[in-house]
Amino acid sequence: MTTDSVNTINALANFSAERDDAGIITVTIDQADRKMNVIGDGFTESFAALTDSFVADESAKGLILTSGKETFIVGADIDQLGQIETAQQVYDLAEDLKRSLRKLETSGKPVVAAITGTTLGGGLEVALACHYRIAIDSPKTKIGLPEVKLGLLPGGGGTQRLPRLVGIQKALELMTQGKELRPSPAKDIGLINEIASDKADMLAKAKAWIAANPKVQQPWDVKGFKVPGGDPKHPKVAQVFSIAPAMANQKSHGNYPAIEHIMSCVFEGCMVDIDTGLEVESRYFVACVLSPESRNMINTLWTQLNSIKKGQSRPEGFDKYQTKKVAVLGAGMMGAGIAYVTAKAGMDVVLLDRDIESAEKGKDYSAKILDKAIGRGRSTKEKKEALLGKIKTTVSYDDLEGCDLVIEAVFENREIKAKCTEQSEAVIPESAVYASNTSTLPITSLATASKRPNQFIGLHFFSPVDKMPLVEIIMGEETDDETLAKAFDYVLQINKTPIVVNDSRGFYTSRVFATYVTEGIAMLGEGVHPRSIEVAGMKAGMPMPPLALQDEVSLDLVMHITEQTKKDLAAEGIDMSDHPSMSVLNVVGREHERLGKKVGKGFYDYPENGEKHLWPELINLFPPKDEQPSQQDLIDRMMFIQANESAKCYQENVVRSVADTNVGSIFGWGFAPQHGGTLQFINEMGAKKFVERSRELAEQYGERFAPAQIVVDMAEKGEEFVDA
Repeated sequence: MTTDSVNTINALANFSAERDDAGIITVTIDQADRKMNVIGDGFTESFAALTDSFVADESAKGLILTSGKETFIVGADIDQLGQIETAQQVYDLAEDLKRSLRKLETSGKPVVAAITGTTLGGGLEVALACHYRIAIDSPKTKIGLPEVKLGLLPGGGGTQRLPRLVGIQKALELMTQGKELRPSPAKDIGLINEIASDKADMLAKAKAWIAANPKVQQPWDVKGFKVPGGDPKHPKVAQVFSIAPAMANQKSHGNYPAIEHIMSCVFEGCMVDIDTGLEVESRYFVACVLSPESRNMINTLWTQLNSIKKGQSRPEGFDKYQTKKVAVLGAGMMGAGIAYVTAKAGMDVVLLDRDIESAEKGKDYSAKILDKAIGRGRSTKEKKEALLGKIKTTVSYDDLEGCDLVIEAVFENREIKAKCTEQSEAVIPESAVYASNTSTLPITSLATASKRPNQFIGLHFFSPVDKMPLVEIIMGEETDDETLAKAFDYVLQINKTPIVVNDSRGFYTSRVFATYVTEGIAMLGEGVHPRSIEVAGMKAGMPMPPLALQDEVSLDLVMHITEQTKKDLAAEGIDMSDHPSMSVLNVVGREHERLGKKVGKGFYDYPENGEKHLWPELINLFPPKDEQPSQQDLIDRMMFIQANESAKCYQENVVRSVADTNVGSIFGWGFAPQHGGTLQFINEMGAKKFVERSRELAEQYGERFAPAQIVVDMAEKGEEFVDA
């Protein structure tokens, strides 16, 4: 490449080039206005100019593509996809990049992807079009094609190059599940060719490989190429395609068309040459991008989620706060999990319980997680010891001195919680924030035990804490904005997603989650076959069916919360009527003492040496009616009851934003992601149709289905749920 050509590349936005004496060009991608490189506005055009420049220059002997950041390219700019309106726009977007990638890989000159870190989606597709891939060995590096998680498929050649590289079965597994691999497993399957210790080592290896391979072809461009393990006509692969759709449907229940489109891309594309296969992919990519499922998921799991992470719900006027020392009161499963994620984020933790044995057991929870990580090569003994060294177990409140945050995670009992508050506030600094991890008790009432209710807030974690991504922040009536800002910053500090809600009974997530479970239980009492209830829950797209989920939560906990709520309301002079599910819970839970999975019996039986199954006696206690409702009726009841309750929460200002409501519903209790959240479910259907169907359900099944007034008003005005 001539000096002028290098200057041409250096003039391109976000690209810089250097040439060594051997004629090897190293191009560094470093988008100045972004923390990570993405394929978006201007990238494709600049990449095309880079490709043309390299290919046309006879003196250029090889090309190394690398990044100036700790990551390589983390994928396409999803915001750009969200703005596309026509099929032609989507098709052109995919084809334009692929044209450059194809030109690069057929140039005859060696091209190496020098992967500095995480490489996902379109970033990996760029790397797949290179002849050789080297990655830096780091536990932080993730390599994969996760597009399916947003209802998309890899549209930059991934569905064609990946199976031709690693085989059809492995490629399908990676793409349909959106799996992300560390460097070593990626090398084991042939996704990358070599691992380097650092960037200097990587670039040296890249240059050595180019020098040793002056003329190259991609495997799929060599005459007589065969897909590793066989193409779709091969008996073993044909068997994969005869089973894979059924297995995928068993998990997705037909709610994610992207999965089917990925399988079709691989099947059809691997039956033809690479160029035709790439065109097949572009057409299926169009179908994905324009599907309602993808639109919903991009809207919520990308656009709204990013708004939350950027601080949409955080009050302005307060500097970012760095929490340094956290006290966790209660070392049960929830407290132990909170201690782990807090210490993992680098904070000191004081883990307090009634006796030291319980506190140590809570600390051991972290040790077990870390032992698993070490066994999988994701951590080391040194890192384990360092993290455990941050957790101090104690029985003395005196050890809370110097904590800037206290998180109470004890049993749902007002008296116990009040005592924890009083003992903590006698020791902690005046500036400290006190948070309760209650899932149902109103924060305002718990704050009456505090001398400084303005610094009292709710932090509702979800179990298991180390895996669940959400924390629901609850504002009491007297909680001030500075306390909210500190709590919000802490949640981001532990790499969780914060949603902010106002105080009310059950808050947002517990209140709406309960409607799904209780509706399923009510159906059982009405004479709906229990198997039909559970199948409908899965077909709706929920992570677990309602009866099984109630077993996980435990029946006695729900009955305890209901009784506590009744007492609280009675004290306010309010008479609480029983939900139709309560009579069923009383029969199964109280009369038959089947309290759920924790005791090995609930709506399901849990045999020691077998799979769980529905308790056979259910159909005798609640005989199924001869005429059963349609599956769609059951699905509608489960989905509408959740969406409508969410609308009521929005109407009552329990939730503060549409984004918090939608993201909270998916991350909090697993509301069917393909709908993009509870309020997006209403938007997708349209307020008018939602109101009409809600009224039908109310007439048939009860007033609890009557549409929220806010949705009725929206239907009349032709509006939908949007954040200002």
